[in-house]
Amino acid sequence: MSDLPKMQTMPIPAGAFASYSVDAWQRWILFLDVMRRRAEQYEEHAAHRAPHVLDYEAELISDARTFAEPVNYGLVRIIPPAGIVIDPLKRPFVVVDPRAGHGPGIGGFKADSEIGVAMKAGHACYFIGFLPDPMPGQTIEKIARAEAQFLEIVISRHPEADGKPCVIGNCQAGWAVMMLAALRPELFGPIIVAGSPLAYWAGVHGQNPMRYSGGLLGGSWLTALFGDLGAGKFDGAWLVQNFENQNPANTLWTKQYNLYSKIDTEAERYLGFERWWGGHVTLNAEEMQFIVDELFIGNKLAAGEIRTSDGTAVDLRTIRSPIVVFCSKGDNITPPQQALDWILDLYDSVDEIRSLGQTIVYVVHEKIGHLGIFVSGGVARKEHDEFASNIDLIDVLPPGLYEAVLEPKGEAMEHPELVTGEWVMRCERRTLEDIRSLGGNDMQDDNRFAAAARLSEINLALYRAFAQPAVKAAVNPTWAETMRRLHPLRLSYELFGPSNPFLAWVQGAAELAREDRRPAEADNPFLALQEQVSGQIVEGLESWRKMSEKLAEETFGAVYGSPALQAALGVDPQSNRPPRKAPKSMLTGALVEARTAALREKIPQGGPLEALVRSLLYVSKARDGADEREFEAIRRIRRDHQGASRLNLSAFKALVREQYYILLNDETAALAAIPAMLPKEIDERRAALEVLRGVLEASGALNDAAAERFQRVSELFDLGKGKVSSEPTPMPTRTAPRNRSA
Repeated sequence: MSDLPKMQTMPIPAGAFASYSVDAWQRWILFLDVMRRRAEQYEEHAAHRAPHVLDYEAELISDARTFAEPVNYGLVRIIPPAGIVIDPLKRPFVVVDPRAGHGPGIGGFKADSEIGVAMKAGHACYFIGFLPDPMPGQTIEKIARAEAQFLEIVISRHPEADGKPCVIGNCQAGWAVMMLAALRPELFGPIIVAGSPLAYWAGVHGQNPMRYSGGLLGGSWLTALFGDLGAGKFDGAWLVQNFENQNPANTLWTKQYNLYSKIDTEAERYLGFERWWGGHVTLNAEEMQFIVDELFIGNKLAAGEIRTSDGTAVDLRTIRSPIVVFCSKGDNITPPQQALDWILDLYDSVDEIRSLGQTIVYVVHEKIGHLGIFVSGGVARKEHDEFASNIDLIDVLPPGLYEAVLEPKGEAMEHPELVTGEWVMRCERRTLEDIRSLGGNDMQDDNRFAAAARLSEINLALYRAFAQPAVKAAVNPTWAETMRRLHPLRLSYELFGPSNPFLAWVQGAAELAREDRRPAEADNPFLALQEQVSGQIVEGLESWRKMSEKLAEETFGAVYGSPALQAALGVDPQSNRPPRKAPKSMLTGALVEARTAALREKIPQGGPLEALVRSLLYVSKARDGADEREFEAIRRIRRDHQGASRLNLSAFKALVREQYYILLNDETAALAAIPAMLPKEIDERRAALEVLRGVLEASGALNDAAAERFQRVSELFDLGKGKVSSEPTPMPTRTAPRNRSA
């Protein structure tokens, strides 16, 4: 309020207060009317048999409630809107929605969405959603088996598609997709995980306070208690409440004030979002207990410590598909460390990533929030659009760690005709140090979280032994349903609904206010005062949040950092071994050695296509990564080169990887074998070399190191007296083939 005295000395126009008073009263009535409509929308949405917020028409393909192990999930096909043409030769996309307290549909919440950009790029699109209530006996493992059946159905429906489905997992669906891909890798094409936590202890000091919650509450016994109070069901509204608690300024003030201050323009957007935000669902208590014990507190996923009912270990290193991780520095629910540090838990170097044949691509947004990662239209039109348009580029990248960098397409860019949209995607090589540079835990932090996990196990066992029988005996389904209806988040909807007789006058008053709407002038000094008061409230709530988060972090560190407590819980405070590090296998090393020996025998094998790919990879090693323009040029190898056109994407990918590993294992011998693999005719060799040059120069002129490598390759082509031209090869006019797959 520091500016308030200044305002009091300024001359106030006559009638300003009266004008503001009328405006403020009308806005208040209209605000209450929006709250009334919100309550009616909530009740109408909850009454639907299968409530969702998809912005598209959908056709039910498979209902998992009919499976041998029934779960409340379903597979639907998204019906393309008018004007969208689906290419049957392109791989389908499957969007898996997060079951984190809200209802399904967020991946297709808007026209500019993950689903929207996939269809715009010509891909058939499917959606895996769920019903509000779980089936009896439903578990996370049974859901994974059902989703595997869904993917089998999608694959069978697209026999002509050039590649397995691209699967997108948002938020909590991301870890579920990764677990399934580790168990059934043959079902997956590229995997995109957006805002998905995979390393649950990770974070940065002074930020990411949500990771301390489990330890400060004494572990997962509270999860068990709330599941028992729900008669075997866990109310997802509590998960939503946890999200809201991360930003009290927005929850308690900003969201409502934004609606009130912009009531003439903001109502429909507000109601549209609240339709999803208020669609609370339930989980079986066993499902939620698994999530908290194994993931949130236990952090067992990246360590390979989760096992299925038959004893199979869930090891993310067995995933064979490219993994795209999308995260944001502005996400306080899943910060970049929780989205990416699983890579540090699994691998000691990028060479190890390569040796296992994995391709990992990540992109870090600077400021978008958690929901914006898969809801924001701006993100969909940029990041998701680029991933959808260039998913085949990602699929054929050589193994390794990359960061996707998006640059605007400008007039000065070389060969802009090879770019599909307004942005150019470049996948640049990265090392584990680039992941570490984002910040994260040290050994002392990991020991604190390990101690919290041990204490959680003890407290849960004590609860189950001494309190759980009495709680279960005291609770019945009717009482549990009553408690769910009395949850504060549900009451915030119902209090403004038709059941409240004290607000019966609002609808009629709102109609009168709209008929005689008299907004105050934009320069009204009382509007400025209103904004100042709002700013002070937000500042106060933000100060409270920061103080609470600091206290939570300091308390967690002091309690679980105690050497005495750690020793009592079986955590060695002097140990240098990370408490959650994925184990190594001697069998893996033996398999890599056997594969290396087999590749040595293949060094001289192959023809012109193998020679071209080997040469391309050799020269490209001097660059930092791959550009989408290069990949668009590579498509011409299939289209124009005899033999290449007969390769489908999977075979082309296998060819690229084999040649990559041959170069990686013995570069000298691999290069020496190229001349014998090329055609004998000089003209054919010259044409092949020009094709190679065209691909390499698609993203710009070769730099010094790449130019030297290209010169060495050109000598291997042995063109005799005909020297290789130093002038760039002009790009032919781009055509639009029916199949854009490589």
